[in-house]
Amino acid sequence: MAEQEKPLLIKRYASRRLYNTETSDYVTLEDIAGFIREGREVQIVDLKSGDDLTRQYLLQIIAEHESRGENVLPVTVLNDLVRSYMLPGGGMMPQFLQSSFDMLRENQAKMMENMTAMNPMTKMPGFEAMRAQQQAFLKAMTGGITRSWSAPDKEDAERGGEDTEDLDEIKKQLADLQNKLSKLK
Repeated sequence: MAEQEKPLLIKRYASRRLYNTETSDYVTLEDIAGFIREGREVQIVDLKSGDDLTRQYLLQIIAEHESRGENVLPVTVLNDLVRSYMLPGGGMMPQFLQSSFDMLRENQAKMMENMTAMNPMTKMPGFEAMRAQQQAFLKAMTGGITRSWSAPDKEDAERGGEDTEDLDEIKKQLADLQNKLSKLK
């Protein structure tokens, strides 16, 4: 497995300090949030017990950003999350959120592929630098939830007229997601 695909292992010592095993130095929660914004997966484990503490620390990062006045999640979503854990069968909310974020990442990747595959500017010098800027912009606008996109393969470039079909499919998926979200309210 490539280095970027493996989760970054962070060990928590008894002193509650967090240790980056790749760089052999201590890190803060803000450092971990930065790794995640850059697209890196992290895994935080207790050194002594081996317990996975990742969820606990990710929730703590969100809570700290909220306490500083950065609205990570709207109040209605927070209410729905709390409510979902109180209802019988409320365990479906995590799967729904996971599916929603997976769909968002997939649609963003398709959008970037379509922009690249059918654009005659791809042959211009400096296009790759411009494309990298677009990716960075989208990543910043979506709060870092995007994954890195690869260049379209030959098959994507040969498909040709599927741009409008892909766009229609993305619109349909977004409408479905909006319907599901409105039903949760």
